[in-house]
Amino acid sequence: MPFPESAAAFMSKQAARLRHSARKRRIVFPEGDDGRVIEAAGRLAREGLLNPVLIGRASAGAASCVEFIDPEASPLAAKYAGFLYGRRRAKGVTQMEAVAMARSRLHFAALMVTAGDADGFVGSAVHTTAETVRAVLQCIDLKPGFRRLSSVHIIAVHPRQYGTDGLLAFSDAAIIAVPTATELAEMAIATAATARALFETEPLVAMLSFSTKGSAKHKEVDKVVSAIKYIRERAPELNVDGELQADAALVPSVGKSKSPGSPVAGAANVLIFPDLNSANIGYKLVERLGDGALLAVLLQGIAKPASLISRGCSVDDAVNTAILTAVEAEAARAAAV
Repeated sequence: MPFPESAAAFMSKQAARLRHSARKRRIVFPEGDDGRVIEAAGRLAREGLLNPVLIGRASAGAASCVEFIDPEASPLAAKYAGFLYGRRRAKGVTQMEAVAMARSRLHFAALMVTAGDADGFVGSAVHTTAETVRAVLQCIDLKPGFRRLSSVHIIAVHPRQYGTDGLLAFSDAAIIAVPTATELAEMAIATAATARALFETEPLVAMLSFSTKGSAKHKEVDKVVSAIKYIRERAPELNVDGELQADAALVPSVGKSKSPGSPVAGAANVLIFPDLNSANIGYKLVERLGDGALLAVLLQGIAKPASLISRGCSVDDAVNTAILTAVEAEAARAAAV
């Protein structure tokens, strides 16, 4: 099947948002010697979407409009090492270790974002998710009120009656294996904020389970119910419902039957899965059997935008992820004004 129309329309809209921005966002890629990243950066720069910065030595085949920074030669490395030492010495990091870390590409890129020298980070084209997330957490603060970093997968499906015109936010399919009730709640609050910024509509959050409104009894159901109570205490304005089975969350007739009167059931655009197993399996089934499109994996619960691309990513994957990371940065700036 071709790329979902929902995805094409959505990405076109996000690109327009960036072109009309008062300032081009600066997005840093730590893996600046990867051919896919170099090609994606050239496209992003030529199309006037953002200012890409590639960490590494300049490539002869790169577009002239793409900036490269070599951490081994950059005067910023000393500044970043001092920052990192102050941040990590209580964890046992020495000054020499901080210098070495600041010259590593992952840490240098993340420190650029923390220092305000870049607006967002897109990594993991070469490094593992674990390596990338570790560097991000060592360099970028969590947002106030959040105990853990989580992720959201932005998914586009062909039937545009689902989610927001075919767009859905899945969480957490990459980071937290077995979340507690509190972590589920924080994940839901973070994902709702991401969906609001990207989809430009009110998030409708479904807390997924194998049970709908007490149809089954189990400690895993109880955890979801506890998470909903926490959400309603901390974010009472949020439209959230659960526990809901997936069909009750997405299909209007099923939602009306199983959770009558709910503003979320049958109309959800944010799906919060009870654990990493179900989330990761679920999004891959949507991709492979439903011909859905994964547009980006964004990190949440941190103070600055950072995103992941896989080691098997395409140039288009890197482009889409960078666009959505820049849109997140733009939305954060607008919210702070």
